[in-house]
Amino acid sequence: MNEVLLVIHLLITLSLISVVLVQKSEGGGLGMGGSGGGGGAGGFGGFLTGQGTANLLTRTTAILAAAFIASSLLLTVLADTGSTRSIADDIIAPVAPTESEQPVAPPVSE
Repeated sequence: MNEVLLVIHLLITLSLISVVLVQKSEGGGLGMGGSGGGGGAGGFGGFLTGQGTANLLTRTTAILAAAFIASSLLLTVLADTGSTRSIADDIIAPVAPTESEQPVAPPVSE
């Protein structure tokens, strides 16, 4: 189940990245460019005007962002194993050596 959700999450992520890169930014960027008229240069072959394409991409971005957040939360909840252990439980406190455990210097040979 987790593997299927992870694949869906990755597909949503790649789609979200693609839609964001296709959008026309204020400064041009990687946007679709071209005119918004009825010719072949417009978005979707003139089916939608420039503003219509922008609205479609904005809505798609919002839907994909919501799906990304929802799938992230779902994966987080499913990844919870119910364990109350912590990695700090594996840390062993250092014990100070007693006098009998002090290292002994090797004898000096003359």
